[in-house]
Amino acid sequence: MRVLSVIPPMTQLNTPYPATAYLTGFLRSRGIAATQEDLALALVLRLFSPEGLRQMRECIAALPKQKRTPVVKAFDHQFERYLATIGPAVAFLQGRDPTLAHRICGRSFLPEGPRFQSLDAYIDPDGGDPLAWAFGALGVQDRARHFATLYLNDVADVLRDAVDPRFEFVRYAESLAQSQATFEPLTAALAAPGNLVDRTLRDLTLAAIAKHAPQVVLVSAPFPGNVYGAFRIAQAIKAHDPAVVTVLGGGFVNTELRELSEPRVFDHFDYVCLDDGERPILSLLEHLRGERPREQLQRTFVRAAEGVRYFDAGEPDIPFAEAGTPTWDGLPLDHYLSILDMLNPMHRLWSDGRWNKLTVAHGCYWKKCSFCDVSLDYIARYEAAAAATLVDRIEAVIAETGQSGFHFVDEAAPPKALAALADELQKRNRAISWWGNIRFEKSFTPELCRRLADSGCIAISGGLEVASDRLLDLMQKGVSVEQVARVTRAFTDAGILVHAYLMYGFPTQTVQDTVDALEYVRQLFEAGCIQSGFFHRFTCTVHSPVGRHPERFGVTLKPLPKITFAKNDVGFIDPTGVDHAALGVALNKALYNYMHGIGLDADVRSWFGAKVPRTRVPRHFIERALA
Repeated sequence: MRVLSVIPPMTQLNTPYPATAYLTGFLRSRGIAATQEDLALALVLRLFSPEGLRQMRECIAALPKQKRTPVVKAFDHQFERYLATIGPAVAFLQGRDPTLAHRICGRSFLPEGPRFQSLDAYIDPDGGDPLAWAFGALGVQDRARHFATLYLNDVADVLRDAVDPRFEFVRYAESLAQSQATFEPLTAALAAPGNLVDRTLRDLTLAAIAKHAPQVVLVSAPFPGNVYGAFRIAQAIKAHDPAVVTVLGGGFVNTELRELSEPRVFDHFDYVCLDDGERPILSLLEHLRGERPREQLQRTFVRAAEGVRYFDAGEPDIPFAEAGTPTWDGLPLDHYLSILDMLNPMHRLWSDGRWNKLTVAHGCYWKKCSFCDVSLDYIARYEAAAAATLVDRIEAVIAETGQSGFHFVDEAAPPKALAALADELQKRNRAISWWGNIRFEKSFTPELCRRLADSGCIAISGGLEVASDRLLDLMQKGVSVEQVARVTRAFTDAGILVHAYLMYGFPTQTVQDTVDALEYVRQLFEAGCIQSGFFHRFTCTVHSPVGRHPERFGVTLKPLPKITFAKNDVGFIDPTGVDHAALGVALNKALYNYMHGIGLDADVRSWFGAKVPRTRVPRHFIERALA
């Protein structure tokens, strides 16, 4: 039976999302004819091409003049320049024409739209190079990639204004799916006449079907921003050949569709599978071959005469150590785009460079954090593999791709597993570069951090969340601010970049807590413990300890509507009554400046638009913790 796995738009442009690579590698290891396509990348490359730009201009011509925004008018006015430069700019971002960097840096080759106005923030008052702090005197390639990224974002703004207001490079039409109690928004969107983006995706889908002639198509939707594209793909397949079996899975499904009861989903997908896909897909293929009754499917929703049915035979999952090695065979690895939109050296790793994505272990070894979906399989079921097995996979991937950069996408890679990995890499004298997510726990000693750096670790990210010992304890994070300071400094001293995930709006968090947290973060940047960070607004989910036991956290959940489709986020009433949205603006403004080395000596109250209390954190708290 021929199986095609596809990546729907949109995930990221610099590297393929790993779901199809894992599934394809696993299925091939079981003797199944499996192939894969990245329709997200294909869509971007088709739209951001000379022909794509011509089609955009046709859409502009059909717009009433009063609906043409300044961005659209500027693009239309300079259309010939965009037409001449889109191909070279994309090829440059793909690494296929590096000498073009000199022309791009000259600032006269690419047309410059509103996105280039962000460069004004870097004006040097002394009249020098305003971007010297980021690129130095010789950073021609990086500087050119930053300019080319701004150029690409300008074109994306035109596409958004003239063709599809939902278009994003990452979060494409996510509001249609995220925590949507009913299928109505997606139903309406799918019933609407297809725009240029929809038609292009349909054509690419049908081309993939013609190329591979699959009997089964697996569509992985990891995020809400993939769901609309996933349904458009399935819609195109069903209109073309209803006999092709379509299957939906992925992180969004595993998180938000666990109580699915909407029959209209199955107008597009024949089956919807939960959690790790290996066992459900094997069971489904056996069923399609007539070797297994429907009632023996594994974690699978289907439409029956009486409505939506869920079947789970309860068979054990494929052990992590036996899931096989992912393969990128069939994906155009030399066509991904290295995007440089954030100049911070740690922040840029998410979008810059093509990283082979692997997992050190399945699930989370800690699985206690009260804000996290610890009740779900992808976190709750922790399984590790031997270091030798992991390095075998690393070597197989390098042999296939020719590239030795790895992003370990664990929820939190275990310290013992990373130590064993470092030893195994050293034993085999294997040189790689890698980065990944960890917990800032005391097991990461200065000695271990140096071993990890020697093994190729270039960066790590971890959750500091709310920098408050009271709230960290309430979160059951298992760390303290002092401990985070010492661990992050150990990584930095080993030459490893550190990114901190930060959070605001956690239950019972006061304005005073928020001000104090920002002061801790300021001191961590000032002491060189962290180089990058990002503030997330806390969201209560139904699968987290806060969502399951709100009374333990002093909050009351708001009632949910009747749900037939997606269920995840849930509103709550916090008796503190703090306006976290207003505080979030200040927090992100401060953090952006800290990442660029600006304002580290200023009173943290200066970032807030309204009056806030003085911080209670001693001025040299982090310094003393490190001493």
